[in-house]
Amino acid sequence: MLVGTAVDWREGLDAGDLSSLALVRASLDRMKRLEGRLHAILAMGEDRSLQLATQADARLRAGERSPVLGLPIVLKDNLHWSGLQVSCGSRILDGYRAPYNATVVQRLLAAGAVPVAKANMDEFAMGSSGEYSAFGPARNPWDTARVPGGSSSGSVVAVSAGYTPLALGSDTGGSVRLPASFCNVTALRPTYGVLSRYGLTAMASSLDQVGPIATSAADIALAFGVMAGLDPMDSTSADLPRADCLAPLRPKNLKGLRIGLPVEYFGDGLESGVRSLLETALQVFADQGAEIREVSLPHTRYAIDTYYLLCTSEVSSNLSRFDGVRYGRRGEGVDLPEMIAETRNQGLGAEVKRRILLGAFCLSKGYYDAFYIKALKARTLIARDFDKVFESVDLLATPVSPGVAFPFGAKTDDPLAMYLADAFTVTAPLAGIPCLSMPAGFTTGLPVGIQLIGPAFSDVMLLETAHAFQSLTRHHLETPPLSA
Repeated sequence: MLVGTAVDWREGLDAGDLSSLALVRASLDRMKRLEGRLHAILAMGEDRSLQLATQADARLRAGERSPVLGLPIVLKDNLHWSGLQVSCGSRILDGYRAPYNATVVQRLLAAGAVPVAKANMDEFAMGSSGEYSAFGPARNPWDTARVPGGSSSGSVVAVSAGYTPLALGSDTGGSVRLPASFCNVTALRPTYGVLSRYGLTAMASSLDQVGPIATSAADIALAFGVMAGLDPMDSTSADLPRADCLAPLRPKNLKGLRIGLPVEYFGDGLESGVRSLLETALQVFADQGAEIREVSLPHTRYAIDTYYLLCTSEVSSNLSRFDGVRYGRRGEGVDLPEMIAETRNQGLGAEVKRRILLGAFCLSKGYYDAFYIKALKARTLIARDFDKVFESVDLLATPVSPGVAFPFGAKTDDPLAMYLADAFTVTAPLAGIPCLSMPAGFTTGLPVGIQLIGPAFSDVMLLETAHAFQSLTRHHLETPPLSA
């Protein structure tokens, strides 16, 4: 197996020391050897991937260069790659194949990247653990008895286990950052709109964002610069400031950087091992001249309630399209309402049904003002907290999760406990601002991540800051004890 980061592979491809075909074959071979244990992949596009790799090698020989040319990449199975399945981890989309490419996928293909597989995920991206896929969960490569985190479980496991150096997930309330923390990789949730949502199956449209995943911030920058920017197919899309600074990514000078620590994120619920590692990570910044100061985000205590009220409301609307009439599975019924009911009963899992029902209740007559409208007001207050705090600091540093990856089944019987796993990751999406998770070390042999949060459109600065940290540490280069 060829090992190395995306930046390493990029240099090898450009120098002619590596070929895309060799990298893609190695990726496919590693998947086949490890999938029986990890179950990170739902579909492979082997023949197409090998063809794309051959084309990439021809472009390289002709002298073409781009940040992702020839690099293999895994796509979460809610992103459209024309001709391949889009299951969203659900039985209700049995037999559905993408009729077009998502914008981010199309831009990667145009730049010469080579998608190789579609990754496992919590059904319709609803889950924090990876346990809610209709096809069975992906497994954490650091301890296969523990969850990898979700909902972008398969995408993160693919990078952690060395299938590919890059993957795409989606992040609604923490779906790339939480598994990144659990599996020792780096993941970015961009400013809302910087990556087009066209071709990303909607869960909660005002919160969803495509999230790139890789070993390091420098690796993420290679793909992020190719994908970012305005898209006429997505009216919420936006340009990315300083996109020209992504390839190659330069580490930020940390001297004088003002880092805020929200007191609400460092309470009693934080495991001692996680707290210790975060303190050590923050000392790295301080040793380089960064200024660490306490700040407050007073409306954080409303974040979980606000997020799940808004998220489930949007879920109940977006998933109404899955009715058996247009695509996917179709149940039996004597009339249309019975057919739709049977389709959804057979095709949707318990967590999806739970969120649809909660959302429909929040939007129903008599409860709309009491729940949905109130949640919108709370969202505004949460966003204003961030606006205010960024007047005095450049970015925030927080935990990603209160603890390390937990065992399978530990929280599935308690939905509220599962939702609370997102306590540190839902606030930034509510405000539409960028954030990333990067490795901070290990406690009891399990990875722990640290989260950086910045003001709107500070995506490049966040990556530069993470790159500076990763230039001083080696946590992100540690690999799980897998034999293949």
